[in-house]
Amino acid sequence: MEHTQSGFSSAPRAPLSTRRLLATSIITKFFVNTGVQLWGPFLPVIAQGLDTSVVTMGRLTSVRSIMGVFAPIFGSAADRTGYRRMLRLSLWILVAGTLIVGLSPNISVALIGMILMGLGSSGFIPTLQAYVSAQLPYNRRARGIGILEYAWALTGIVGLFLVGQLITVAGWRAPFLVLAGATLAMSFVFHRMPPARMEHAPEQRESPAGEPWTTRLANFFNLGVNAHSAYSSMIASCFLYFAAVQLMISYGIWLQSDYGLGPAQLGTVALILGLFDLMASVTMSIITDRVGKRRSMAIGVSGALIACLLLPELARGLVSAVLALAVTRSFFEFAIVSNLPLLSEQIPAQRGKVMTLGAATGLIGSTLSGLTAPWLFTRFGLAAVTWTSALSAAISLIILLLFVSEHGIMEPISHE
Repeated sequence: MEHTQSGFSSAPRAPLSTRRLLATSIITKFFVNTGVQLWGPFLPVIAQGLDTSVVTMGRLTSVRSIMGVFAPIFGSAADRTGYRRMLRLSLWILVAGTLIVGLSPNISVALIGMILMGLGSSGFIPTLQAYVSAQLPYNRRARGIGILEYAWALTGIVGLFLVGQLITVAGWRAPFLVLAGATLAMSFVFHRMPPARMEHAPEQRESPAGEPWTTRLANFFNLGVNAHSAYSSMIASCFLYFAAVQLMISYGIWLQSDYGLGPAQLGTVALILGLFDLMASVTMSIITDRVGKRRSMAIGVSGALIACLLLPELARGLVSAVLALAVTRSFFEFAIVSNLPLLSEQIPAQRGKVMTLGAATGLIGSTLSGLTAPWLFTRFGLAAVTWTSALSAAISLIILLLFVSEHGIMEPISHE
């Protein structure tokens, strides 16, 4: 059983229904995802508001993304002390960062807020996925995780569309202030959520006070007998995220420069992309438990690879460009969501750590894409972005097929 949070009543709470679990998680993740996704379509608008270039702003989003390397600290702590404590802590950090960005007078202050936003979101999202995974059996987990990831699609359908309208009416700062308030409210909702069931408690020994830091570090990254498959899944995810986020970061710049779209129009495009993301998540939640998580991810990566190669040829006008982009995004969404239940069962005894390690490696890919995508587009055009993404997707597919198993070893790890 997850540890009781200190400072609160230890009285038992009612069992958590799947409906309540997913509804609360989707609403909270919707607000968090909106703060993550808005940098794609509205990057030029935010850059203009902070009086900087899109290339510089892209680099700052990379700094935000690289904060994901600290996510395993949240995951490891969650395995020991409880998911809810780390979920609320992550949300509070995210609130602070979002407020700082929304109130920032210049790019230097905004950078501090972006760092905190990166820490908060990268700690919250994989820990939430671990919390949900711990409540669901493996044969129904893809369905549950797929439904949870509807929040990502709803961000585009509703969240980014509203962000575009809000920016048009009240300026670029307004969405950050609204998101900070909504996220803070949901952090208190999670205090009332029941603890997760810890069915495979890890047998982690305490490190002696005088133990060398290298040994402590080695123990932290020792995932046991299925580490080869688990780390391969993470590396495949890293290349997949690099490929996907390159398009997410650059499509706002592309559509603004080639077709003159403003914030409201970019919000509408985000709505269309969100609809396709939702179709991908719904399809994944329906079929993946039956066809297998690994096979489902391979289908998604293969489709994304082909779509990236064809995208420059298909983008001959605004309608065809948005449609081709939406199809490409849907394949990426299908692959990324399929990887979550696959990763969740690699090392059940250390699920929180594994999910946050996976998020950290994925965010490394996101960080690199923030550096490459604006530069590639401004120097060489759309084809350079999509073909680089195709190459990265191909590497992800090779790693997945050669080195990743369907699920891991159920026995807990020992550091002896």
